[in-house]
Amino acid sequence: MPSHWRIPAVFLALMLSACSPQQGGEKTSGEVIQTQGESRGGAVSDAEVVANDPYVTVTTDRSSIDWQPMALEAGQAWISCDHDYVNGEGVPLASPGYTEIRAALEPCGAGGLMRLRYEGKISAEFTALIERTVEVADTLGIHKRILDIDSTGGQIEEAIRSGDMIGASRWTIWVREDAVCHSSCVLVLAAGDMRMIAGKVGIHRMIRISSKATSRAELQEELQAVHADVREYLQRNGVAFAIADLMMTVPNRSLRLLTAQEMDLYGLDGRNAAEDDLQRIELTRRCGADFVQRKDAFFRAFDRECQAPSEDVGSMGDCGLQLRKRFGFPDAQCPLQSPLSEFDSAVNVSMRNRSDTSTG
Repeated sequence: MPSHWRIPAVFLALMLSACSPQQGGEKTSGEVIQTQGESRGGAVSDAEVVANDPYVTVTTDRSSIDWQPMALEAGQAWISCDHDYVNGEGVPLASPGYTEIRAALEPCGAGGLMRLRYEGKISAEFTALIERTVEVADTLGIHKRILDIDSTGGQIEEAIRSGDMIGASRWTIWVREDAVCHSSCVLVLAAGDMRMIAGKVGIHRMIRISSKATSRAELQEELQAVHADVREYLQRNGVAFAIADLMMTVPNRSLRLLTAQEMDLYGLDGRNAAEDDLQRIELTRRCGADFVQRKDAFFRAFDRECQAPSEDVGSMGDCGLQLRKRFGFPDAQCPLQSPLSEFDSAVNVSMRNRSDTSTG
């Protein structure tokens, strides 16, 4: 393959949706460490607990988005049309209103890919940032979406709200090698269609800032409503609710780092099991049962033949592209749904740009 067609390894890892846990995950050891910084950086609940009522109301209706000016006081954000961050994070969003987000996203329309980099706390501003970005990306027809996150956590309610928006709008989530996803950030991570983890993922006990508890029994009663909603949220996102139970055992001042094996076991790494089931149903309707069977067979063969421990990601990709031919991909009727279809799109854009240059 010509060198100018080669996709950077980090993006190719995104496209290989049957990837095994990343090497970066092996850096974690299941150890419990002491947290640093302010207490509100973890899994925080500010909601008032009302008996017999759900503790958080989630809506994915974007028909009336509030576009009032907003400052990202709890974090920083950038938008890039490039999957590779070697060339920088992208355009900074100082005050992400409609005009600023649209200006940053419009150049992404040609490739149909956007990467939102976020560093900071999970807050109401983060939820609004996701909501606004989804709305503008939908308008511009940008459907390949990466959330490149680095967060020590924040408000549980906002993690669930933003997570449901992410789950309804097809995002891949990255935790880069120099990033973390701790505490309530793990709830956001759970919502991704695909999760690529090279950094550290950690959990600990939820804390209620507005608690009126004076005994363990009262505190447990307050937390029970929060815990039940977190369990239900994790289940609908294809993640084992054992994560919610495990969170209850680690003091908030500490942090339990999850191993790569645990993230795979609990369904936090790689393909989202719930989304995978949904896509199988949709693919069967659109492309037929034979297509789904061939795609499953491709990924089994890819795991067996292309993912040798000594191979780098670029070599795995080359192997996968050759392997596709054996299973009849790209499919003539469903090319965009075929394995590694993003690679085909990237090559087509590259070839079109070269053609435009040569004829200009």
